[in-house]
Amino acid sequence: MDVLIHFKEDGAKLCGFVEGEIDTFTASGLREELEAVKITKGLEIELDLSKVNYMDSTGLGIFVAFYKRATREGGKVKLVGLSNRLQRLFEITGLSELMDIETDKKVEFS
Repeated sequence: MDVLIHFKEDGAKLCGFVEGEIDTFTASGLREELEAVKITKGLEIELDLSKVNYMDSTGLGIFVAFYKRATREGGKVKLVGLSNRLQRLFEITGLSELMDIETDKKVEFS
């Protein structure tokens, strides 16, 4: 299964919806989509992972790299809608201490 990402801009906020499996085989597409995001100072980015049904360490690395780039360029990243399984993955790796994660929220697309 591929990974899909859709973006919606709302003023100074960019909402992304990620769907599918993120692993060694699908990660390059996600990496390319995130690298194409133009980050400006003060931009808030929310990425909804509620439809991600699997992620390995490759996926974690992509989100860490995106988080670091956004922070370096003055933006903010929040991951929302994580399943218990994904939340646990971020917790056991210590990334939940570094990154802004809100499990109960989801990005609204109209």
